[in-house]
Amino acid sequence: MTNRDLFKFPLTALAACATAAVLMTGCASQKTPATADVAVSRAALDNAASAGAAELAPDEMRSAREKMMRANQALKDRDYKLARELADQAQADAKLAQSKANSTKATTAADEINENIRVMREELNRANMQAPQQ
Repeated sequence: MTNRDLFKFPLTALAACATAAVLMTGCASQKTPATADVAVSRAALDNAASAGAAELAPDEMRSAREKMMRANQALKDRDYKLARELADQAQADAKLAQSKANSTKATTAADEINENIRVMREELNRANMQAPQQ
């Protein structure tokens, strides 16, 4: 098949170009620094910490921080593939920690509301028992 033949079959040419672009992008992404991935993971860690995950989900936060430190080291060592993988794992751990922290807070708030409702019912029942009967 010559170059002229490719133009006779535009779909074949388009598929060949798309395949080449995907392959070049895949190879290039392994060699480019993973600084954006690490930055996104750092933001996820900060969000989790702001949500109180250090106290409410300490194991997940510890795991996220350790993976983040390893990702930074891999970035310094120019092992961008490993840095990207560790950054993604750190981000997942941080999101899990944040979710657990938010869940714990919501459960605590719901428990407090239920306790307040119970106390109000007791007071209402007591007030009804003391009210004069007609």
